[in-house]
Amino acid sequence: MGYAAAIDYLYGLQKHGIKLGLDTTAKLLFLSGNPQNYFSSVHIAGTNGKGSTSAIIASILQAAGFRTGLFTSPHLVSFTERIRVNNEEITEGEVVELTEEIKLKVESSKLKVKSKTGNTEHSIFHTFEPTFFEFVTVMAFLYFKRKDVDWAIVETGMGGRLDATNVLLPEASVITSINYDHSEFLGNTISAIAEEKAGIIKDGVPVITSAQEP
Repeated sequence: MGYAAAIDYLYGLQKHGIKLGLDTTAKLLFLSGNPQNYFSSVHIAGTNGKGSTSAIIASILQAAGFRTGLFTSPHLVSFTERIRVNNEEITEGEVVELTEEIKLKVESSKLKVKSKTGNTEHSIFHTFEPTFFEFVTVMAFLYFKRKDVDWAIVETGMGGRLDATNVLLPEASVITSINYDHSEFLGNTISAIAEEKAGIIKDGVPVITSAQEP
């Protein structure tokens, strides 16, 4: 698989649409050795400013001498912009290697289960199909583990509570300003959207938030 083929495969996962929930990401991370447990993290949600906030925090940690990963979306020009370590983008070759590796885990995870209904035996295949963002989230966390980062700064893709990145147990959660954002998934009111963004808050984890509208 070359880089163009890897990118085609990744974008092809968009056919699965947007699926809010953590089960698929958690399963794929488990199959990958739970790489998210090997570094400290800051998790960032919000409507406006989360990308710049993520970049600023990553820059501060890097300047302080920490090896720092940064996961943001979307990209402007190249897919490799999404995943960085010490502000250096993942290489195209590394994208290919990780795509092939994670793709193999997805394909080999198919389980054949037999269930009986009355006297009839049925063969059922339980599979899981990650979305583009779920797959890329796992790619980023696996990359950060292998690059031995001290800290990972992780921006949510959408919302927070059911965003694929919310498998993290961060050292701090950050919520930037909230406005109308993906209302078809997150709700039609600021309150509903805020509730989804606030889903990244964890027990015992400090939360930093910018000034919000009432």
